[in-house]
Amino acid sequence: MSAEGLERRTRNYLSNNVPQIQEHGGFFEVQDVDDETGEVTVAIGGACSGCGIAPMTMNAIEHRLPDEMDGVSSVKVVRAGGPRAAVMPTKTAEMESMEEYRDYSPPF
Repeated sequence: MSAEGLERRTRNYLSNNVPQIQEHGGFFEVQDVDDETGEVTVAIGGACSGCGIAPMTMNAIEHRLPDEMDGVSSVKVVRAGGPRAAVMPTKTAEMESMEEYRDYSPPF
């Protein structure tokens, strides 16, 4: 499968299965795709950057995408940089390390 095909399928998966990102003022973009290894990097930003459940959303995407999409072996979710960077980076970074978020499974 081509990287372009894998990128398109990843975008479609996120649009259809994690609509909360865009519905709540956030955005995602597929930053990198390695079609040989099946590794995908997704960036989230906008309202997601300061959202209290962003670490849970990131974790859910990292775990569910490889399980539910053929051709994807691993997913890395990162924060968008530049003008779309985190609103509260210190808070969201702190939240990612909280024990409460490790096993949480959001309803999407």
